[in-house]
Amino acid sequence: MNYNIAVIRGDGIGPEVVAEAIKVLQKIGSVYGHNFTFTDVLMGGIAYDQTGSPLPQETIEICKSSDSVLLGAVGGPKWDSLPGDKRPEAGLLGIRKALNLYANIRPAVLFPALKEASPLKEELVKNGINIYVVRELTGGIYFGERGRRTGTFGEEAYDTDCYGVEEIRRIAKVAFEAARKRNKKVTSIDKANVLENSRLWREVVHEVAKDYPDVTVSDMLVDNAAMQLVKNPAQFDVVLANNMFGDILSDEAAQITGSIGILPSSSRGDGTLGLYEPIHGSAPDIAGKNMANPIATILSVAMMLRDSFSLEAEAKAIETAVETVLNNGLRTADLGGENPISCSQMGDAIRDAIL
Repeated sequence: MNYNIAVIRGDGIGPEVVAEAIKVLQKIGSVYGHNFTFTDVLMGGIAYDQTGSPLPQETIEICKSSDSVLLGAVGGPKWDSLPGDKRPEAGLLGIRKALNLYANIRPAVLFPALKEASPLKEELVKNGINIYVVRELTGGIYFGERGRRTGTFGEEAYDTDCYGVEEIRRIAKVAFEAARKRNKKVTSIDKANVLENSRLWREVVHEVAKDYPDVTVSDMLVDNAAMQLVKNPAQFDVVLANNMFGDILSDEAAQITGSIGILPSSSRGDGTLGLYEPIHGSAPDIAGKNMANPIATILSVAMMLRDSFSLEAEAKAIETAVETVLNNGLRTADLGGENPISCSQMGDAIRDAIL
């Protein structure tokens, strides 16, 4: 089979981790008889530097015509002084909206070999961590009306967190469908004791739940959820959250599994086109030093193979290779260990473990 993949290397460590993921995909292609064609496009800070826009129209068009999109990371202090609509992050929000990728999936899994890397006590992780975060991605406060005005205390800024019934309904369905394939449990995150937005969220989620009588749903306030993730992470199966809450809680879930450098994500809409990226940022402090952990990006292409291309065996081969390498004691610097290996060495090891 032939697959066309748009590649957004981005900023900071983005190009380094993407290079390792491509290396692994090429090995998959040779082992399983697939051909992956990679087309580089610009987004983020590098796009602004070269074109004056963090998301050129050409990038949108190429991504739309591709079978999938692979993204590294965007952003960095170099562009912090730019207006909001010119910053690298505006490109990220823009591509999600342009491709209608409203569902962000962030699985947080603790590999047995990395239990010691988790900051949690041993008794909290002895049974493992396997959390499936479903985050709404194209609505909420990141896309709501915003601005500045004169208020009682001088100039003030505002951002509007707004959701419609259908936005909530479609992301809730993603969560419930995922739960049916797992442990049939959804924890819906909100702040319904204070926010009207969250009250609507809760109402719609429970209405959708009626169509899934085999799935248990419970509500949890976001502040309590932040506490429960470090107090008893094993209680969670599928976590459903809006854009901002999901963004924050998924990073917390990532860290309790040992490192944010190992967790992948996918952004999907109603079709097969998806955008796959590590959940970590551009880490400009280590960019160009060959120190980054490529595992999150490599596992993201495993998600791509499974979710966009329906290549289950190939996806599993990558995940097994990652687990094998970790079981063999290989670690990048973020995972600790006495003799950390480089980004490219980790990529080589995972590639070579695919049989």
